Amino acid sequence: MSVSFGVLGPVTAWDADGRPLPLGGPRHRELLARLLVARGRVVPVPVLVDDLWDVPGDGAVAAVRTFVAALRRALEPDRPPRTPARLLVTEGPGYALRPGADAVDAWRVERTLATAADLPALEEVLAAWRGPALAGVGDRPWAAPDRARWAELHDTAVERAAAALLDLDRPGDAVPRLDAHVTGHPWREEGWRLLALALYRSGRPPDALAVLRRARARLAGELGLDPGERLVELEAQVLRRDPALDRRPPAAAEAVWARAAGSWERTVGTRARLESSVTLLGALAVSGAAGLTAAREQRLATVAAAEELGDPLLTARVVGSFDVPSVWTRSDDPEGSAALVAAAGRALDRLPPDAPVPLRARLLTTVAVESRGLPGPRGPAAARAAEELARASGDPALLASALGAVYLHTCGRTGLAAERDAIGAELVELAGRAGLDTHLVLGHLVRLQARSALGDLAGAAGHADVLDELAVRSERPLATVFTAGWRVLRRVLEGASDPEDLLTTALRLLGDAGMPGVAEGLLPLALTCLRVGQGRPAGRVGAPGPYGPWVRPHVLLAQDRAAEAAAALRDLPDPPPGLLLEALWVLAGRAALAVGDRELGRRTADALRPAAQEIAGAGSGLLTAGPVAATLALLGD
Repeated sequence: MSVSFGVLGPVTAWDADGRPLPLGGPRHRELLARLLVARGRVVPVPVLVDDLWDVPGDGAVAAVRTFVAALRRALEPDRPPRTPARLLVTEGPGYALRPGADAVDAWRVERTLATAADLPALEEVLAAWRGPALAGVGDRPWAAPDRARWAELHDTAVERAAAALLDLDRPGDAVPRLDAHVTGHPWREEGWRLLALALYRSGRPPDALAVLRRARARLAGELGLDPGERLVELEAQVLRRDPALDRRPPAAAEAVWARAAGSWERTVGTRARLESSVTLLGALAVSGAAGLTAAREQRLATVAAAEELGDPLLTARVVGSFDVPSVWTRSDDPEGSAALVAAAGRALDRLPPDAPVPLRARLLTTVAVESRGLPGPRGPAAARAAEELARASGDPALLASALGAVYLHTCGRTGLAAERDAIGAELVELAGRAGLDTHLVLGHLVRLQARSALGDLAGAAGHADVLDELAVRSERPLATVFTAGWRVLRRVLEGASDPEDLLTTALRLLGDAGMPGVAEGLLPLALTCLRVGQGRPAGRVGAPGPYGPWVRPHVLLAQDRAAEAAAALRDLPDPPPGLLLEALWVLAGRAALAVGDRELGRRTADALRPAAQEIAGAGSGLLTAGPVAATLALLGD
């Protein structure tokens, strides 16, 4: 029997046909809610007792067991007697609810919002709410974090759906829902901004101006705040009737695309098709998870087809024109990256001496980008050479691409967050001035990560807000995968009461984002870093993938297998270059302390010392192993 659960409203459960299941009274539903917010983790019986009763009576433990038995009968009515439960299971000292990944409405919403930017998906998300989250549970402390997070998701979905309506030239449809939204949430500046923009595009500039001035009054009167920069700028644009506030209807764009595509099919030859295909693949790669995966697969085939024609200049153009920057310092497809590096190397060798400088610079950029995360001088040298050629050329797009490659190799040692931040700042200025939206997204992502590593969460938040707007405006939905993960990291760094649940939810969503180089092993690494950074045993964390050499010693230590952990540390390699460099060194150093490996402890201290003022792992924007200074202090540095 397939069971689904609802927490976005009154707590409920449905059978495979969508019929509500008889869950019992309020206490049964409260117990079900408590297990659902645990997200599959075991909740010990004493914790359940404390969470369900303000003052537990003598029969509270027995009552919990009675409630569990009743819920099992409701959830699995066809389960034969004396057979183990499959959904609500007994494990160790308590109980756990183990629904499928798509069986809880809030979990589906979280995953969809991490990647979706189109209106149908957002409308489906909004339809999931049947009322306030965890309605009927009461004012329980354990319910507060999830209730607040899901309320924030709802507000975000309302605003993103309204932005999508504006993109579809449907401002009149956006106005009523935004009007209700700002009435109930007067502190959300994005809601005010979108409402004013929708009114303006509906031919109502005076109403738009009145809304902006009402927003100013509400913010000042209730919160004592001046409106933010974006509201102030919009007010100025409305006053001068800035043409930039108008947008061409998408229908016209669709017609233009259809005519151009038809003409292209009829007239363009093989060589031009290959070059055009790479440009299309670049646009596909930033369109979302499916597009990124497809572009990665088809790019190699396009390069192979170009090489078959035997024209070195054509091959160089095809190899080097995939102008899609990467924000992550580990490849999603190492074999594919190696093939692209080889193809770019062959193209460089075959270029004639008088070949255009931009062509050579883009090939060098390709070598650098596809060599990210690998030790050795080839990638960094290619990045520096590309940057030198690009600066001399005066071409902003060429320089933006080269700076993206330089950034990927500014993590060969620890403590380089400030340098990455400077690269990000130049990218933001350069891309903003030249209208290079893809590189503008990269610049803000780089700064978000770097400011986080430096402990400037307020500064990082500003970049996250800009990225969320760019994700909609420039149709770059993958940017929201990182901003969603960063917002969870911020809560963890600020002392959230449920950091492991927060990280688990956020990082599991990466698996659907088409970026295996980011997702593989990241959740086990994040949980290990969190626990070790807090001075706790690692425990069970799952398969750590490429981070196994640094995670496994801590897993062994948690199992009282210190001798095996010490043996594993003797063969421990230096961490690879990347945004997780400081976090991996922290794991190495903490393990060395636990087993008394002084040599590894000295190596770790030497490696971490340049990053003494940084937060280990926060430069990824996704996880943390705590302040580097804390580990250095333990190492006696």
